[in-house]
Amino acid sequence: MTDSAPITQDVMTIPRKLPEGPVNIVGLTRDGLRDALIANGTPEKQAKMRVNQIWQWVYWWGVRDFEAMTNLSKAYRAQLAEKFVIEIPEMVSKQVSADGTRKYLARIAGGHEVEVVYIPETDRGTLCISSQVGCTLTCSFCHTGTQKLVRNLTAGEIVGQVMMARDDLGEWPKPGEGAGEKPRLLSNIVLMGMGEPLYNFDNVRDAMKIAMDGEGISLSRRRITLSTSGVVPEIAKTAEEIGCMLAVSFHATTDEVRDKLVPINKKWNIATLLEALKAYPKASNSERITFEYVMLKDVNDSDEDARRLVQLIKGIPAKINLIPFNEWPGAPHQRSDWERIERFADIVYKAGYASPIRTPRGEDIMAACGQLKSATERQRKSRKAIEAEAGMG
Repeated sequence: MTDSAPITQDVMTIPRKLPEGPVNIVGLTRDGLRDALIANGTPEKQAKMRVNQIWQWVYWWGVRDFEAMTNLSKAYRAQLAEKFVIEIPEMVSKQVSADGTRKYLARIAGGHEVEVVYIPETDRGTLCISSQVGCTLTCSFCHTGTQKLVRNLTAGEIVGQVMMARDDLGEWPKPGEGAGEKPRLLSNIVLMGMGEPLYNFDNVRDAMKIAMDGEGISLSRRRITLSTSGVVPEIAKTAEEIGCMLAVSFHATTDEVRDKLVPINKKWNIATLLEALKAYPKASNSERITFEYVMLKDVNDSDEDARRLVQLIKGIPAKINLIPFNEWPGAPHQRSDWERIERFADIVYKAGYASPIRTPRGEDIMAACGQLKSATERQRKSRKAIEAEAGMG
């Protein structure tokens, strides 16, 4: 195994210079908010109480205006308005698919844009959120990977995507409405949008802690799934510091094929990745690791691949999520035939693993898995150019 092959387009992300002026409350942890309040004149003895009050207004009620925080004195509200803001990403556009999937284009500081997808189902509503503008990885089957990394998102920009979607769904409770009176429209979060979450660990962790906080958005850690391409050093930290469910973009059963499909494999190969997953502190039958496997015609979809896959993951409580490839302009791959996908799923299932075939959602609005790319960055590259970039030419 060699580290000399190019793994990412840009390993070092440009540090983001925070704007001067009022501090954005969205994205601050409880400790961060407490420190910021004290630094801006709140007496230390009152700080904990103030944090609780503001936290509830922002994350429980979805309030963006200090003036509406009626259990705070008028003078204190004015003081907050002078020093702080409550800002989330701006929704630039919304597309709704024939199947009800919603795709949002969200603008963040600096004029950059990310895509966010909401997928309604009968028993849940899943929001697919982004952690970076663009991506450092160059996975050959993923449209996002053809867009260079611009920067990491802040914790506020990550949790702000959840708040933006709740705005659109009208999901903030109304005064006088108790908790749990109606089913949640946004019940699950998957960090499967643009970017590699574990290359932006601290911001992702802080954003998810805010989303899980019981006095606010209040999502259970088991309703949050973080998907990684295999950033091995951060995997154990994910269990310890976030505690959410884990999914792995696996997609191949040999290093030779995975090196091409998921180039980070050149740094942490299949054996190294599986070792980290076997040791994942939360791996148990009740909290299985999801192996995501995109089905690519004549690349990774043979019976031999299916048999190798079940051998590789032996001993890891797991389910295999089979994803029919979602094509995009210039994609260097094709979707496996449906009979082939079903045959692959059958081999995995008979070996004792759940192997659901993911129903493609939102394809008509380019909102399906692997199709996300900022509209402003979208380029119709030729198949040849993308194959060359992915090292397949």
